[in-house]
Amino acid sequence: MKKQPFTNSQIINGTAFGFSAAFLISAWVAAIYTGEWGSVFHNWYLIMISPCPLVTDYLAIGGLASAMLNAGACGMACFFFMTGLTGDSHPNTLAGYFLVVAHCFYGLNFLNMWPCFLAPMLYLHSRKLNVKQNLQVCMFATSFAPFISEFLFRYTQKGSYVFGQLHLTGSGVLLTIIFSLMLGFIVPAILPGAQAWHKGYNLYNGGLAFGIFGFFVYNFMYKTMGILSMGPVYHNNVIYNRFNHSYRLYATCFFLAVFLACFLAGYLLNGRSVKGYRRLLKDTGHGSNFAEKYGMPLCLINISCYGFLFLLYLNLVIYFTQGAGFTGPTIGVILAALTFTAMGQHPKNVWPIIAGYQILYLVTAFFCHINGRTITWSITTQGYINGVAFATGLCPIVGRYGIRSGFVAGFLCASMCTATSALHGGFVLYNGGFTAGITALILLPILEHYIPVVREEIKSQTPSVSNMITLVETISPSMKNRQR
Repeated sequence: MKKQPFTNSQIINGTAFGFSAAFLISAWVAAIYTGEWGSVFHNWYLIMISPCPLVTDYLAIGGLASAMLNAGACGMACFFFMTGLTGDSHPNTLAGYFLVVAHCFYGLNFLNMWPCFLAPMLYLHSRKLNVKQNLQVCMFATSFAPFISEFLFRYTQKGSYVFGQLHLTGSGVLLTIIFSLMLGFIVPAILPGAQAWHKGYNLYNGGLAFGIFGFFVYNFMYKTMGILSMGPVYHNNVIYNRFNHSYRLYATCFFLAVFLACFLAGYLLNGRSVKGYRRLLKDTGHGSNFAEKYGMPLCLINISCYGFLFLLYLNLVIYFTQGAGFTGPTIGVILAALTFTAMGQHPKNVWPIIAGYQILYLVTAFFCHINGRTITWSITTQGYINGVAFATGLCPIVGRYGIRSGFVAGFLCASMCTATSALHGGFVLYNGGFTAGITALILLPILEHYIPVVREEIKSQTPSVSNMITLVETISPSMKNRQR
């Protein structure tokens, strides 16, 4: 690896700043594009005071400009913590950043992120752990942001919730505080254990841990208590209805510009070349730290190439099938798909997972046809668009077990992706990671049983390799030593 003009930490911080600045600039451009100029901040306020279980479309509630502003503000907040705290940023930190800004288009906002974000810091302080080294834990905890909004604005309203009207109750605020404190001490504890379940083959480690915990909280707070759970807020946004079809053009142009900037930055920082990227593409993605092994300049090139691939996929499937289109969640999952581009994902090990979704659709369409029935969904139904982005977290299966195993992993994940959100009421944003985790739990024992060569290879790994710091660990070695 060549000597870099900037450290990996500096490039990671610069990437976070670049994406955040792009969102803020885009908010200004979008306000002109859609004519929302005079109502951007009011619409952002509506986003922040609205309940937001999956999949609440912030483009429908507040508009394109306000959703971009929301992403830019939350992204900049993360950037200030990344640069303001003492210590280096690492790929885990960048992954947490991408997950935060991704969900700023559906479910996460500048209000409901703070209780989740700040609560784990109490745990870190109580254990005398370095906050900067474990900042990703704070970012991942924002997965529970819909619970915060629900407890604040709707749970204690007894059916009297009215969209756009802020009415807080003392019991709602108290419940929010208690839940936040509970998150602060539970999230750091459950993250490391989830990796042992799927052995590092689901990069969205937090999804599995959070999905199971969210399943408990949802059933206790709603099913056990006999309280009716209400779905996403739907708002008849006139501007959204008028510009809905043109959001595809805007979002495509936005991401093309961002990904091109990533490629140019990586190309220049890598000595005006892409040398070494072919070697990165041969990496299995299992227990891999691309930034450490190949350098962040190549990771920027990987972000670009992988981003272009996923953007192309979405445009093709949206063009050929009818479905959700470029909604807020669709824009968000493009960012979510980038989460592990410095820690395991690259175009070569994700395309079989994506293909598995198409295989499920073709198989379903075939059986519906021979039985005289009409297929009720398409690969552009919102749940499947969201699911495929998170299913790519199963890419280590492709790297270790081959392309055919990737097809099967994508097929299994696609078959469950629209059903798992019901388990936690849609209040856990990392539902796709939850589905991917369940897929890994089902598939891995089968693969290990029928592919003994790979199984023996995994058993023979040294602890230093199998325990390499990866995003799926989501917690620093110092924290794990404390827990022991």
